[in-house]
Amino acid sequence: MAMTINEECINCGNCEPECPNKAISQGSSVYVIDATKCTECVGAFDSPKCVELCPVDGCIVSDGAETKDQLQAKYAVLHA
Repeated sequence: MAMTINEECINCGNCEPECPNKAISQGSSVYVIDATKCTECVGAFDSPKCVELCPVDGCIVSDGAETKDQLQAKYAVLHA
């Protein structure tokens, strides 16, 4: 599942253009992350860019459902 954006999102849009997988988009009330594209930035950066750029602490969180190896494999498929 990777990262999710919760209801604390203030719709600033900082996260969307920095996602290396184009997994973030504007939702109806908050930004949303497409779990099929999110790799928590594994393969691109050392840590999730969306979390680094978000001005609201705790707004974007990992569900921890995928291992680093699984996220790396997903990134390889997305960028093949």
